[in-house]
Amino acid sequence: MNSLIKLELARALRNRKFLFFSVIYPSVIFLLVSNQTGNVDGTGLSVAKYVMVSMASFGALTAVLMGNSERIAKEREGGWVRQLRLTTLPGRGYVLAKTASAAVVSLPSIVVVFLVAAAVKDVRLDAWQWVALTGAIWAGSLVFAALGVAIGYLASGDAVRPITMIVYFGLSILGGLWMPSSTFPTWLQDIAKWLPTHAYAALGRAIEQSQAPHAQDIAILVAFFVLFAGGAAWLYRKDTLKA
Repeated sequence: MNSLIKLELARALRNRKFLFFSVIYPSVIFLLVSNQTGNVDGTGLSVAKYVMVSMASFGALTAVLMGNSERIAKEREGGWVRQLRLTTLPGRGYVLAKTASAAVVSLPSIVVVFLVAAAVKDVRLDAWQWVALTGAIWAGSLVFAALGVAIGYLASGDAVRPITMIVYFGLSILGGLWMPSSTFPTWLQDIAKWLPTHAYAALGRAIEQSQAPHAQDIAILVAFFVLFAGGAAWLYRKDTLKA
């Protein structure tokens, strides 16, 4: 399985388009939307700090969701997954390799946004906050890595991109990664607070405020991880029986 993880990492790092959208693009958006002064209503955080967490989360989401789903669907359609089943690699090894490689690639997405925020926008946090932010956002991205695997097994090669894009933009926008959810109508705020992306970004913002993450946010992320990982495992077994 280690060899497969190395192969997946090499393929991801050679994909310049993927690296641009997962590593550089979030930092560009951060610079474009963090020019406002003052604090974001209801948070006590400056615009730069608020947007920094949003874009670091958005970058990690891009890396693990967009990277996994389309590649898995195309590999299934092209026969690569079927070939792997003829080797000694266990079925869970393929899924774990995809998830692990996506998680590794997501780390630069987070770190680059933090570096840009500190160097260009003079964002300052305690050392423990930088470490905790990186760890929380990186660990939280596994929820969406599992979702990427599930979509990759659910959709065909032609359908996977539009399905992924709808899920990707829907979760990003409604979860408050592109704009504060406090600006939404009340009924939409009630929906947003139960989305995994909303809980995901809330972890980072709690750390910025030197607070413990809310139990509800952690519970939401755990519940969605179990749902997505369980769905991915079921879809994998279903795909294996069809092969």
